[in-house]
Amino acid sequence: KTEGIRQLIYMKDQKQLIVVSTSNRGLCGGFNSTIVRKAKALAASLKKEGKDVSFYCIGRKAFDQLRREYESPIIARKSAMTTPGYVDADVITQDLITRFHKGEFDVCTVVYNRFLSPLKQEVTAHRLIPFSQLEDDYDLFKMEGKASGALSQSLRSVYEYEPDQDEVLKALLPKNITVQMFRSLLENSASEHGARMAAMDGATRNANDMIKKLTLTFNRTRQAYITKELIEIISGAEAL
Repeated sequence: KTEGIRQLIYMKDQKQLIVVSTSNRGLCGGFNSTIVRKAKALAASLKKEGKDVSFYCIGRKAFDQLRREYESPIIARKSAMTTPGYVDADVITQDLITRFHKGEFDVCTVVYNRFLSPLKQEVTAHRLIPFSQLEDDYDLFKMEGKASGALSQSLRSVYEYEPDQDEVLKALLPKNITVQMFRSLLENSASEHGARMAAMDGATRNANDMIKKLTLTFNRTRQAYITKELIEIISGAEAL
């Protein structure tokens, strides 16, 4: 198992697994399509490099949009959670780690929408296996883009572990991957709600605009019909 944990950090990269996290329902603007588009672009890039690409779909929309082109490489599909919990992320992570130990993939990357604001989301491709830290997690350690001298020295310091490093990795690394997966599920869920709110707000405004235009057209048509009838009545009266 220790060797398996070490492989979560150091490994080959021939078999690539892309976890595509979307929603189960539509009516949320381009939320799902942007994620799938990013996953397809990533898959195309990896295939050009000669890699073997497979997909792990979370959410019905991911499977529906990918199965036409990549049905055979889809190794698993799961339903998206409306309110994802840590247990849900742990179930997915344990499944991924089990598949990794079976040799089904070498590198795992999750593609999801990162929540920036209710009106703005950013499609993100984050590598889960081997372990990779999100760039913004280093912000606390940055000082004008460069680490301070004292911090740089501390990062190079030698630490003693109790228990040993292998035991620490064995306990913490799978949990870290679970936390990263949980983070992506939460970010995706928040982004979905924001995108759905924006889409519904846009649809409401469009409907109101259409109602105003149709009401104006109706009033103009009615007025033209009334005017026509008045002209006919006046013309008839004059003829008599």
